[in-house]
Amino acid sequence: MREIRHAQMKLGEVAISQIRLDTKSRDEIPQLLRGLQHIYCTPKIRERVFAILEEIISKKRRQKNGRLGMELWNILVLGTIRLNCNWDYDKLREMANNHKSLRQMLGHGMIDDEKEYPLQTLKDNVSLLTPDILDRINQVVVESGHKLVRKKKEEGLRGRCDSFVVKTNVHYPTDTNLLFDAMRKVISLTGVLCSEMGMTAWRQSGHNIRTVKKGYRKVQQLKRSTSRDHTKKAEQERRIVEAHQEYVALSKGFVEKAERTLAEIWEMGPGMKTTASLLEIEGFIRDARRQMDQIIRRVVLGEIIPHDEKVFSIFERHTEWISKGKAGVPQELGLRVGIMEDQHQFILNHRVMEKETDDKVAVPMTKEAKARFPGLKMCSFDKGYHSPANRIELGRILERVILPKKGRLTLEEKEVEGSELFVRMKRRHSAVESAIHALENHGLDRCPDHGLYGFKRYVALAVLGRNIQRLGYLIQQKELKRQARREAAKLRQKIPYRQAA
Repeated sequence: MREIRHAQMKLGEVAISQIRLDTKSRDEIPQLLRGLQHIYCTPKIRERVFAILEEIISKKRRQKNGRLGMELWNILVLGTIRLNCNWDYDKLREMANNHKSLRQMLGHGMIDDEKEYPLQTLKDNVSLLTPDILDRINQVVVESGHKLVRKKKEEGLRGRCDSFVVKTNVHYPTDTNLLFDAMRKVISLTGVLCSEMGMTAWRQSGHNIRTVKKGYRKVQQLKRSTSRDHTKKAEQERRIVEAHQEYVALSKGFVEKAERTLAEIWEMGPGMKTTASLLEIEGFIRDARRQMDQIIRRVVLGEIIPHDEKVFSIFERHTEWISKGKAGVPQELGLRVGIMEDQHQFILNHRVMEKETDDKVAVPMTKEAKARFPGLKMCSFDKGYHSPANRIELGRILERVILPKKGRLTLEEKEVEGSELFVRMKRRHSAVESAIHALENHGLDRCPDHGLYGFKRYVALAVLGRNIQRLGYLIQQKELKRQARREAAKLRQKIPYRQAA
């Protein structure tokens, strides 16, 4: 049984509308909690958000049956604050169990203060949020933010679109260390499976891993000779080739042994759990064979491995090798993420770019943003988004497009790009870097979650958390101005009235 939010308040619980937050604090926690407080205390917004959160509950399950699970409101609070503060789950657990204001937002009072959140409970529940649900909640948050800033309908929205790289949690990839990663998993998982089934073929799995590691370290420590003596250089090249061949031969021996063991287990008629383990091991065996083939082709045969054949992580398979030409950053390992921000610093739309470049996502992102926010009238891009087809298609979607052209301009294009509005909006476009930096500072520097689906959920949570924080910041600034006016009025009352001389 799972509820969105318990209807009956507990003894000692503070109503969310009565939670006191420090308006003068510049930390992100009070700002985010203030934004969440606004969402909960505004009936129309709360109803829309709760209706979306209800979709987390499977229709096949009856709400009134089963154990009492974590409330959906608490899942949203914990998920957004984890990303907005760039915490791992251990830090989230510590704060959820001890931070006073956060616990009040979760519905715990002084009497119910002993309630604690286990680590695995937090992981399991936050992972229930889906990218689609988070995107739809984000739309509700942005719409409420636009009402808060009193945006006039005729004013319209002005967007700024750009992309950046969110890194995956992987090490620098080489064909030799990827082979060791695959062998380590093949040997360890096969050893565990054999131990569970009472087989003794892999009782020395730990020793086997160390044996493979010695071969890997030998390869890793050999460097190409810089000597001018051709004999010494040739000798060193021979050692390098021999070390790689020994490393591959050692790995191949363990792979073939693992395949024989798996064949024996398949003949026994394994159950569902054992079958899942067998399929996982077979996947790592394929990874090992691919890396062995590439090592032989590169080192022994002298081939250049095509980029599309390379894999940059056997754990985060969606990882891409991205070179954006930044100074001091030759490459980044992760995925591109495109964002569109408006003039009020709310992120209207985002897109995880799987094997896509900027010019391929300009039109889809704009169409999605326009469908969600019909008031979008203008958007600026950089030169990386330009193509003749994009310019034509974006002109049909928006009233005005700021899309600088690559290369030489015609007289007509010079006139367009030299106009006052084009130049002004082009200069303002760089403000999107502030939004990118804020997202990187609040969780999107590196994604620790596993898999492509986890990556997309992580990005969507970061965008939602950032928009809720922006909403809370605007409310906080309004409250500060209101307090300043009150203090000024009190000060005027204390000053005695003096008549002019």
